[in-house]
Amino acid sequence: MKKLKYGASLFAMASLVAPVALAQDAPAEATSAKRLQTVTITATKRTESAQDVPVAVTALGEQQLKELGVKNFSDYLVQLPGVTAGGSGPGQNTIYIRGLASTTPNLTVAGVAGLAPNVSFYLDEQPLAQPGRNLDVYAADIERVEVLSGPQGTLFGSSSQAGTVRMITNKPSLSGFDAGFNASTSFTDGGEMSNSVEAMVNVPVSDKLALRGVIYTDTQGGFIDNVGGTLSVRDSARFRAEGTVRDNGVPVNANREGFQAGADLSGVTFVDANNGNIVENDINDVTYQGFRLSGLYEINEDWDLLITHAQQQIEADGVFAADPDLDDYDIVRFTPENIEDKFHNTSWTLEGRLGALEALYTGAYTDRTTDQTVDYSDYLFVGQYLPYYICDYSVTYPAGAPTGTCYAPNLFVNSHSETKVQTHELRFNTPSEHRWRATFGAFYSDLELAERNDFVYPGSTQVAYTDGSIGFAPNYPLTQTDVTGEIGSASPGYYSVAGPFPEGVIFRNDVLRTDQQIGLFGETTFDLTDQFAVTVGARYYDVEVDLEGSANSSFFNLFADTDQQVFGTNISAIYGPNGPADAPDKAATDGMIYKMTGEWTPTDDVMFYATYSEGFRAGLLNRPGGASGPGGYTVPYAVDTDEVKNYELGWKTELFDNSLRFNGSAFFVDIEGLQTTIFDPSIVNLFFSDNAANAEIQGLEGDFTWAPASVDGLTVAGAFSLLDTEITEVLVPTDDVQEGSDLAFAPAYQGNLRVRYEWDLEQEVAGQRLTAHVMPQVVFSDDSVSDVIEINKMELDGYVTLGGTLGVTGDNWGAEIFATNLTNEYAELSGSFVYDRERITPMRPRTIGIRVSYDY
Repeated sequence: MKKLKYGASLFAMASLVAPVALAQDAPAEATSAKRLQTVTITATKRTESAQDVPVAVTALGEQQLKELGVKNFSDYLVQLPGVTAGGSGPGQNTIYIRGLASTTPNLTVAGVAGLAPNVSFYLDEQPLAQPGRNLDVYAADIERVEVLSGPQGTLFGSSSQAGTVRMITNKPSLSGFDAGFNASTSFTDGGEMSNSVEAMVNVPVSDKLALRGVIYTDTQGGFIDNVGGTLSVRDSARFRAEGTVRDNGVPVNANREGFQAGADLSGVTFVDANNGNIVENDINDVTYQGFRLSGLYEINEDWDLLITHAQQQIEADGVFAADPDLDDYDIVRFTPENIEDKFHNTSWTLEGRLGALEALYTGAYTDRTTDQTVDYSDYLFVGQYLPYYICDYSVTYPAGAPTGTCYAPNLFVNSHSETKVQTHELRFNTPSEHRWRATFGAFYSDLELAERNDFVYPGSTQVAYTDGSIGFAPNYPLTQTDVTGEIGSASPGYYSVAGPFPEGVIFRNDVLRTDQQIGLFGETTFDLTDQFAVTVGARYYDVEVDLEGSANSSFFNLFADTDQQVFGTNISAIYGPNGPADAPDKAATDGMIYKMTGEWTPTDDVMFYATYSEGFRAGLLNRPGGASGPGGYTVPYAVDTDEVKNYELGWKTELFDNSLRFNGSAFFVDIEGLQTTIFDPSIVNLFFSDNAANAEIQGLEGDFTWAPASVDGLTVAGAFSLLDTEITEVLVPTDDVQEGSDLAFAPAYQGNLRVRYEWDLEQEVAGQRLTAHVMPQVVFSDDSVSDVIEINKMELDGYVTLGGTLGVTGDNWGAEIFATNLTNEYAELSGSFVYDRERITPMRPRTIGIRVSYDY
């Protein structure tokens, strides 16, 4: 390990191992004695060797990303023990690190009502974490992916509460022309063919200006089958008796017994929803398409400017979840589903020197739009009011025994969202060679998320009333009031639509969420001696979250006269100057967080450290704030940040003449006021959130790389994570959160192991020496649960999967055969039980293919 002057690096937090030959090129002076390559990272907002920085970060470098076939979010997720995800499908996942998770966002809470992520996602210098839907950036022309475990709030701000994921792109180079491409094709067992192409070019326009561009398209074939099935209102929660055991083993309690439990339904005609006309195999195909263009201009020897523009579009059909009660990879859906997720992103970084200070200003603007259609029929199993909208009046409000017709529950949601984010950061570094070093700066971000969800119940148009009218309730013209009080005008930021809702739309959530954040941060390191150093960091933060808009029904004018019944929620009125006395105008989160690290470097190749660090994320407002539930419970208007305190001991070592690198850390995390999203129809038919519990996490994680001197070309690399999570105190008056239970998406153990062997071939092709390689790999995970809410919890089974590659490379080209999930394990990556039905997000079945690359 190359030690910095005075024996310490600037920042401190945890441990890193990055496998050999998988991250950065070895220094030019490397010899056979230096078997492990140096891995350079910027996780501390300085460019440093990973082994010199006590930060808990796992780095997947460019070469490693290629060798592992990493293209998108789900690909690199399975390579990182201690990192899990909730959600289902491209652009719909939430990252969790070290088991700090409570629940997974659902479509109806995806954005405006969703928890802020507790793991921040960065693209280069810009944070892109968004409520409910993290950006799924395709890994094209990527230099490395850094995953920082543990609270990183002092440097990376809000949402870096459990960790930070950073995707670092390759930058334009003035050193010369470069170009290349990668292509692959593969076949999935029981699924469709997949194909991808990526091309890159780097052009020095002059001795001061270089341009770099990358373009890609990747079509991934489907493997989930929509099989035939039927569904009727007979299965509604409205008719479910107390004590009925739900699919996850939790019985229905008295608060959730159906309004008409035990009713004689013999006089009711139930019309089945039947999906026979949309039965199809391999429904979940997805295509990533996009490009990135960047320009680097050297203004002078001290200053340079980098500007990057990127666009990406994801188009996916079907659903990426399956029903474990059916055959593997099968599900029954009654509506064709799809998502179109596209974003434009422009970023700029001005970097240089002001005297002795390194100075950097970076900014970015992102515009993201998603359009999605989601089958909502599973809501039948929890929605007690649902029959009221799609059954004749004589069924739900009978004078005697129910009679009449209940129409097909083929429900769906049309969702449209627009997200606009701008971020700005100014920071300074003092010289790294000094005994006393510091980084300090300021940060500002502004996010606007406008979301409209239309809940469509087609059967509502056929409902019969006692007066002979057909169609559920009058579809009154809707006139919404914007924040200025004007009727029928387009209010800034959310959708104000005059006139009736489209046919069949029963509810519309039409909300604008704004998140504004400012931060002042600093970290400083002082070298006590050549072996001991201390780092202290702090951040002041101020985050404000606001909601405007409405959650309302099509059949009553939300802003009606006093003699007309009102149904819905005027969010702008609740969280405004004339709202309830106990309702805040905004969810305001401010305060200070701190970090302290002690570092001991007894030799150049061994480092030990101890860290205390804190993290935070934004609070939020509840759309149904003030709603009353059983036992005196009231939905809070505002939810506070959950406080996270992390205590960590770590080590970094390079042993046996630099042939073995072994890094790791042991940690204890104390969580107060864990934010949790809850769906409980006995309280309100909307998702809401609360600070539900206190919890603790204990863990041990590590990774290693071994390149034995006795065997040229052999590298063995692996990583592991051990977790013990527990809810220590319940803060809400409910038995739905239970003391002693595990946190969500927190397997007791995870790990991977891979062996790569390279050898020279005797043959030459076009004068190029050939090198062959083989790399088998195993990835494994223990069981976990999907939620901390008992009624919404399901178990996710552990798994073991095998994969590998076999290939040949020349001086500037390569070709290899690759295989993933060779044993065809039905690996359960994520899952949800929100609507009383188990829905599993499985790993792609066995896939075998070939990929080729060429560098000019």
